[in-house]
Amino acid sequence: MTYKVVFACGSHPRHMYIAQKLKQAGRLAALVIEERENFNPEPEQNWDQHLQDLFKLHFKKRNDAENKFFGDLDLNHIISDIPILRIKSEELNSSKTKNFLSNYANSEHMLFTYGVHRVSDELISIFPSRAFNIHGGLSPWYRGNITLFWPFYFLKPNYTGMTIHRLSPRLDAGDILHHSVPKLIKGDGLHDVACRAVIQVANDLIQILDLLDTGKELVCIPQKGSGKLFNEEDWTPQNLTVIYDLYHDQIVDRFLEGYFVKTEPELVNFLK
Repeated sequence: MTYKVVFACGSHPRHMYIAQKLKQAGRLAALVIEERENFNPEPEQNWDQHLQDLFKLHFKKRNDAENKFFGDLDLNHIISDIPILRIKSEELNSSKTKNFLSNYANSEHMLFTYGVHRVSDELISIFPSRAFNIHGGLSPWYRGNITLFWPFYFLKPNYTGMTIHRLSPRLDAGDILHHSVPKLIKGDGLHDVACRAVIQVANDLIQILDLLDTGKELVCIPQKGSGKLFNEEDWTPQNLTVIYDLYHDQIVDRFLEGYFVKTEPELVNFLK
């Protein structure tokens, strides 16, 4: 069997990059795009001027990194000949989305989500045992929001990565199919590593689908412990001072130099 992917994703470059990789590999059956928030937000005017400057710097660096790694996206190629549904966040679990996804309710289609809000059990049930999420963070250590930022804040850049797990009622808590981690490269900043994580999981996903085609059993591992669920409220602009004022976005270099105490996450690797 050749598995095809119904991909429900956000509208930011990192989300569309994975859509493009799936299309190039001949794996993309249909696309649901949830329109996400402004990619380049503005700081609050009542913040201290230095925090406003750090906020602008942080998102400029993100924009520069995503242009560097994903700037050659061919959106016309991604959506050509592919059924596509564009939705707002409040429409994700609507009957419109359900009807669209129901067109692919057969054993050769798998649902993968990335960068969308929480998917309802009703939508998940359209793809029994074949519904997965690509989480931008290593679960269970970093679940929830902004989880490619927190490993740097806690001086553990080697915990930056992505998790492919079953969709579940609890956020980012489903059984894990695979962890993807990028190589840490001297000179990389926070956003460079985040982009490399997206590239790594895209490459891993294609290899996973190739293995499933050959009949490899789809085995997922329950998450050990609850880890940490980060909410949007956990992040404040003051957190940026650790990244930029204290370490000047050189946390990868300091880590590679052995400056920080090093621990290693226990990863799930479907490709072994």
